[in-house]
Amino acid sequence: MTDFTATRAAFHLPEGMIYLDGNSLGPLPNSAAARVAQTMTAEWGDHLITGWNACGWMDMPARLGDRIGRLIGAEPGHVVVGDTLSIKVFQALAAAIKLNPDRRVILSDTGNFPSDLYMAEGLISLLGSEYELRLVAPEDVEAAITDEIAVTLITEVDYRTGRKHDMATLTARAHANGVVTIWDLAHSAGALPVDLAGAKADFAVGCTYKYLNGGPGAPAFIYVSPRHADTALPALSGWLGHDSPFAFDLGYTPGAGIARMRVGTPPIVQMAALDAALDAWDDVDMEDVRTRSIELSDRFIAGVEATCPDLTLASPRDATQRGSQVSFRFADGYAAMQALIAHKVIGDFRAPDIMRFGFTPLYIDESDVDAAIEILGRIMRDRLWDTPEFKQRKAVT
Repeated sequence: MTDFTATRAAFHLPEGMIYLDGNSLGPLPNSAAARVAQTMTAEWGDHLITGWNACGWMDMPARLGDRIGRLIGAEPGHVVVGDTLSIKVFQALAAAIKLNPDRRVILSDTGNFPSDLYMAEGLISLLGSEYELRLVAPEDVEAAITDEIAVTLITEVDYRTGRKHDMATLTARAHANGVVTIWDLAHSAGALPVDLAGAKADFAVGCTYKYLNGGPGAPAFIYVSPRHADTALPALSGWLGHDSPFAFDLGYTPGAGIARMRVGTPPIVQMAALDAALDAWDDVDMEDVRTRSIELSDRFIAGVEATCPDLTLASPRDATQRGSQVSFRFADGYAAMQALIAHKVIGDFRAPDIMRFGFTPLYIDESDVDAAIEILGRIMRDRLWDTPEFKQRKAVT
């Protein structure tokens, strides 16, 4: 059984702060600063360019990919780390479209993260006007998967409400209709059990700075199913995705398997921080995380509804239908969240009216939940949010 007391001790949590925003940016692992310092001084400093061989830098994208792969149910050797999530979405989309050349429709839903949709729009602008990005309501996705669709681009857990799609069911329907699937795991990896291999997903992408605690700007990952690994063609055919990058051929030959999904030089310093962050997961069972997450989030919902009648639950009430976050609607949600942050309870806001809270059992427990409920209740009851200071929008919400 997972020891959450031990995992909590693995993170730097500022004194007096209740951190309910790990679904946006995870906290600093205690070991990360030393690991980055080692990379900077003992590796980069002492080895200089020879560090690519002597320190195993070139192997880091695949090695970290396997560490993440264990948490998302991927087959060994089919996840690689590097670049940003938007780039990985573009790669997966371009490769998936090419696997279904006679179809022209990318299906997604209105709850998807806008950046995923922007990348789809950008790809379509290159492919031509005969291609279409089709959006439906989240609850209508299953019915919309027909033999007209080329690719589904679905984020498993809705970033605003936490609503969770059924990956196995939607993937099975897609395959029955000859559709290639892409799953965005930005709000799933490290938050709940994922079984890419069991669901027979085709592609998956995700970031590492949320529940995986890799730090701001931490690199993304991409998964390609074994059945596509040697046929999927990345449109971003970068140097390190070449079969023999140091042969310096003038023409591109894709590397074997997942290696072809590498693009540019891996960000070694940032990967060092991610490597340290993943240590916290070595003795963690994702089923334990899921059970604990549901307990904490259900406790929060009950407490908030009992003390904050002006807030309306925006997340599914059934815990099996949501991820590891809880959202409430409030017309002045931005100001209320700023007041909450000023009282050292950290969540975040998503337009137009969503107050969003993440529950990460690795460092959150019942005492944090109860204290957050008490403070939020006081802010709402006494209208402490109703000041010009808290209504002034900041660049990042």
